[in-house]
Amino acid sequence: MRGLPVDRHYIERFLSAHASEIQGHVMEIGDNYYTRKFGRDRVTRSDVLHVVEGNPNATIVADLTRADHLPSDTFDCIILTQTLQCIYDVRTALGTLHRILKPNGVLLATCHGISHLSRDEMDLWGEYWRFTDRSVRRLFAEFFPPNGLEVKQHGNVLASIAFLHGLAAEELSADELDYVDPDFQVIITVRATKGAE
Repeated sequence: MRGLPVDRHYIERFLSAHASEIQGHVMEIGDNYYTRKFGRDRVTRSDVLHVVEGNPNATIVADLTRADHLPSDTFDCIILTQTLQCIYDVRTALGTLHRILKPNGVLLATCHGISHLSRDEMDLWGEYWRFTDRSVRRLFAEFFPPNGLEVKQHGNVLASIAFLHGLAAEELSADELDYVDPDFQVIITVRATKGAE
């Protein structure tokens, strides 16, 4: 492996910036790698959601589009990285995520902008969407209050080309990675806070 993929550079920088909010009862999708890496001793309980039985990391088996059995107001923080593109009914999934967050709980999400298809994910779950900061803002605003919603795009033409060619983040300079060109969105990050109810 060459190093950290360019998209993961943006994802990890985003989660690092919000590490203090990865605390209390945290749920992550697929595994709890980022919960452990960025939440550390602030996490009192870590749950992992997976859509099918048999994942040894999973403590919760559920489809976010059919998850009425998940209790409301449960999680202080939910980490949802690179998942929404695999869910056709995004609105229902976002409604579930909003419902299962505690009041004032935080959803930290990332979405593909510019990316190649993941053949493994396409074959297992399907890949349905590529997002922009505008589409993400409109979708999340259907569930989260505007004053609790922070959407940012990350990337530029060089970072996009490097990512599509499989270069590692370490092969680009900080200036090359940090420059933001809104016309070349590699990753969109979302910090969404559920209002007090």
